Amino acid sequence: MTVQVMITPNGRMSLPADIRKRLGLAGGGALLVEETEDGVILRTVAQSIAHAQALAKKYTGKNVDASVDAFLARRREESGE
Repeated sequence: MTVQVMITPNGRMSLPADIRKRLGLAGGGALLVEETEDGVILRTVAQSIAHAQALAKKYTGKNVDASVDAFLARRREESGE
């Protein structure tokens, strides 16, 4: 879906209500802005986390030893905690 929004002279823009509702932002909320070569991507925090997890999975695959939890467990073991 592509929607045109206007940016005011002071830099504000409004997302259409139906988009805010679908994203769970109807009562307000935070979006993360990512600048890319192709333009700007707006993501909710949850979408950003899912995107980061997908990127990590791309590089770690099914290697369970590559997870943050596994790393922390190894560090605790090494330090004697």
